Amino acid sequence: MTKKWFFGIIFKFYLMKKLLFLFLAITFSLGVQAQDEKIKQDNMQSKDHVMMKDGKMWMMKDGKTVMMDKDMTLSNGTMVSTTGNLKMSDGKTMTMKNGDMIDMDGMMGRPDMTKDKSKMK
Repeated sequence: MTKKWFFGIIFKFYLMKKLLFLFLAITFSLGVQAQDEKIKQDNMQSKDHVMMKDGKMWMMKDGKTVMMDKDMTLSNGTMVSTTGNLKMSDGKTMTMKNGDMIDMDGMMGRPDMTKDKSKMK
């Protein structure tokens, strides 16, 4: 009877240890994922991009922000006008809203929303 009781305690201790390890691993991975999203957001804002702000188109190039004075074509073929109209290489069109930004590779996003990014083709 004593051996059964002893092994029951050992088994419970072993199980609790495994559950604690699993809980810590999940907690750690969620923290890393949250940091990863913040880094992606910061990278989007720090690299060259075009942004609609207060109804005007602005371009950040080499860390300097200047008003867009002419239409431009991005590396993926998307054409960006000074009025905020986008024409993708497949012919689809879209109008940027205040706060929208697009990097020079065509990655669309908003500085305050990291989940709403989509690669335009």
